[in-house]
Amino acid sequence: MGIFEKFKIGFKKSASSFTSGLKEIIIKKEIDNKTLNEIEDFLIQSDVGVAASEEIKSIIAEKKIDPNKNKVDEINLILKKYIIDLMSPLENEDFFKSKNDLNAILVSGVNGVGKTTTIGKIGKILKSNGKKVMFSASDTFRAAAIEQLENWANKIDVPIVKSAQGSDPASVAYKAVEQAIQNNFNYVLIDTAGRLQNKKNLMEEYKKIANVTKKIDPKAPHEVILILDATSGQNVINQVEEFNKIIPITGLIMTKLDGTAKGGILIALARKYKLPIIAVGLGEKEDDLQIFNAEKFADAFIQTN
Repeated sequence: MGIFEKFKIGFKKSASSFTSGLKEIIIKKEIDNKTLNEIEDFLIQSDVGVAASEEIKSIIAEKKIDPNKNKVDEINLILKKYIIDLMSPLENEDFFKSKNDLNAILVSGVNGVGKTTTIGKIGKILKSNGKKVMFSASDTFRAAAIEQLENWANKIDVPIVKSAQGSDPASVAYKAVEQAIQNNFNYVLIDTAGRLQNKKNLMEEYKKIANVTKKIDPKAPHEVILILDATSGQNVINQVEEFNKIIPITGLIMTKLDGTAKGGILIALARKYKLPIIAVGLGEKEDDLQIFNAEKFADAFIQTN
């Protein structure tokens, strides 16, 4: 199955809801101010975001759709172009490409977004690209998290640095980075406890993990990836805001895009923060984490067949 087909299947729920809803507004109507306002309201309800929805409305108004052409097709083309222009600069395929020095990657996010599973899937992609990968089980809050990451390590055959439940998570990260450097690893993926962004003590612990890695390598962590759950809708905006205040985010991964009818939230994030989008999760299988591609995303989100 090609990457477009995976995107298309993963976005089926969002695409079906979006395209049918948009068509219902446009079909058999003149594109006047009333219809433009209805389109804008629909985009906002689809979690595309206020700023992006206003911009798309303005572009459609300026385009002056030819009444002799298929209005639905014309507006779909405008939307696709908008998405591609907005999101192409945020692609980051280099994340998975060859790097000679160690890359310590801090992976964060609130409870339940799929951090540990996503780390396993990232590790699998990197290893298939011939990279030496190590896991750091720095979510010491839950024994189940350590066990889950260990299961992934065994599944894809990569080493893991871990400690007992309740251990200092920063010390686990320190040991992992130290061992990774000593053994010429390309990547160490650091799992962190699922934390609510409004819990000050947990956020301070998260900051400590990053600071401890700097004692070994001043440039560490080299990447700070925030995992977001698409089914959380507009809540993800606040999560990006708060996590970015603690340690600047270098990339986003959106999971569970196959489980929501409002996949437009990724467009809202792109418009507001312009942060690199590393990958998107389109299902539960091991190979359902797809490297982000703006054109494939646009085609899958606005499916016309």
